[in-house]
Amino acid sequence: MLGTFQQSHLRIELEASEEKIRDSLIQTDQLSKWMWPQRFSSSLPQQLQEGLTYKSWFGLIEIEHQVQVANDNCLRLLLSKGIDGYHEWYWGEGWVQSRLEGISLLPLSVGQTFSLIRLRQFLASEETN
Repeated sequence: MLGTFQQSHLRIELEASEEKIRDSLIQTDQLSKWMWPQRFSSSLPQQLQEGLTYKSWFGLIEIEHQVQVANDNCLRLLLSKGIDGYHEWYWGEGWVQSRLEGISLLPLSVGQTFSLIRLRQFLASEETN
């Protein structure tokens, strides 16, 4: 794999319930809305579950995701191809934490920060609707 080893750990507060945060991370229709511009394979089931493998694309870069853990407060994805590493999500009432480690040519911390900002905006817009 080409690239450099990168790691980033971020935690933010959100004005959203634990259930809304979980649904935004686990329900694939919601995930695809706020993870823009990342695109997902069209064959995704309605919900991420352990053992599922799927692909996403960031521009021309393909990333393969294998769901290792998907429960009420944690999502852990093993990543390969465009990023060789893992992405962990933990959440609770009013907060979400993201930990991303891997080797990639992509600037992982910038993408992670952008994703968390998009998640916050998505949840805020869902609250007003």
